[in-house]
Amino acid sequence: MFLSKLLPVKQALKIIEDTLKPTDTEKISLEDAYHRVIAGDVRSLLDSPPFSRSAMDGYALKAEDTFSSSANSPVELTVIDRIGAGSMSHAIVEEGKAVKIATGAPLPQGADAVVMDEYVQEQGDELQVESPLTPGENVSFQGEDVKKGDIIIKGGKLLEPQDLAIIASGGYSEVTIHRKPRIAVLNTGSELVMPSPDIKGAEVVNSNHYTLKVLVESCLAVPTLNHVEDDALKVKDEFERLLKTHDALITTGGTAISKGDVVVEVADQLGEVLFHGVAMRPGKPFAFAEVNGKPVFMLSGYPVAAMVQYDVLVRKSIEKMQNIYKPSLLVKKTAARKIPSTLGRTDYVRAKADGDKVTPLNIKGSTIIRSMVDSNCYIVIEENLEGVAEGEKCDVLLYDSLRV
Repeated sequence: MFLSKLLPVKQALKIIEDTLKPTDTEKISLEDAYHRVIAGDVRSLLDSPPFSRSAMDGYALKAEDTFSSSANSPVELTVIDRIGAGSMSHAIVEEGKAVKIATGAPLPQGADAVVMDEYVQEQGDELQVESPLTPGENVSFQGEDVKKGDIIIKGGKLLEPQDLAIIASGGYSEVTIHRKPRIAVLNTGSELVMPSPDIKGAEVVNSNHYTLKVLVESCLAVPTLNHVEDDALKVKDEFERLLKTHDALITTGGTAISKGDVVVEVADQLGEVLFHGVAMRPGKPFAFAEVNGKPVFMLSGYPVAAMVQYDVLVRKSIEKMQNIYKPSLLVKKTAARKIPSTLGRTDYVRAKADGDKVTPLNIKGSTIIRSMVDSNCYIVIEENLEGVAEGEKCDVLLYDSLRV
């Protein structure tokens, strides 16, 4: 049986992290790999470039032939071949010879530099070079970017467009990545209804249905959305059904610490509730369980509390299931006014950051969704602080920085 005890945020995160398991891997087309997490180191199958090639439109030649050249005293060479991109010259460039070449075309045998068109005069096959070159000038040599066998991407990397380019250059059309976690979202509450202008009696719009879907997707995971009434047997059936086919379960509602709410009780019956209650505001009534070896995150039914709990206690966990590890996102800004706090509790104050300044909102409470709309960050006041003075530097967590 679990004990209801408020844990510090850091301790709660450590308990959660110790239960997490990475998702398995799958092979997908490189075309579909953007913003996926590579499962292991990728070694190039090829040299890149695969051959020494011209970096400019011009003439391939021996640099030594041009050492004495200038605009007033050009060096004269003979053009022995002409090639475009995608073609290869079989001519051998000897002393006094040159090959007309396009950007990207393979460097002919014997050549070690390319003179740009701007620095030559050509009449028929006679070429005048008006500028000296050094060996290697305007040439991209074979393996200059990547050599065969080099590690081109480290395992655990979240793939960006430039990563796809180097993987393709390494000879791959498919990659092995971590599978996106399948996250079941279960909103509990007999009072919840979908949006409508005809809300009756004690009905409440289920805004968490939409919020949690997008929050889960912002972690690159795949959500499925579900709703159940406040009935222990129905909640139990949903837990068992969803955990068979999903990697984790997120619930909203039924987590109040003051009484035995149905969601936490069901989690305790089916598995082990590792903690219930975190020393944070908003979001104190957060519970975490392990059921059938899978994590269950139990969030408040109040929309603002649920959003804060997700950002603080769930977001990193879903990212870590995909092997995504991000550094601390906290930045320092100057408080525009005094912000009180209480020792022993971490406060996440909704605020508006503008340049170096950050201003806390006056709105409080876990039901005021407008406060999340009007803010763009949290001011994070750690448990060992009694608040922040006006003009003092404070820790700020920008909403935009949270997204993967």
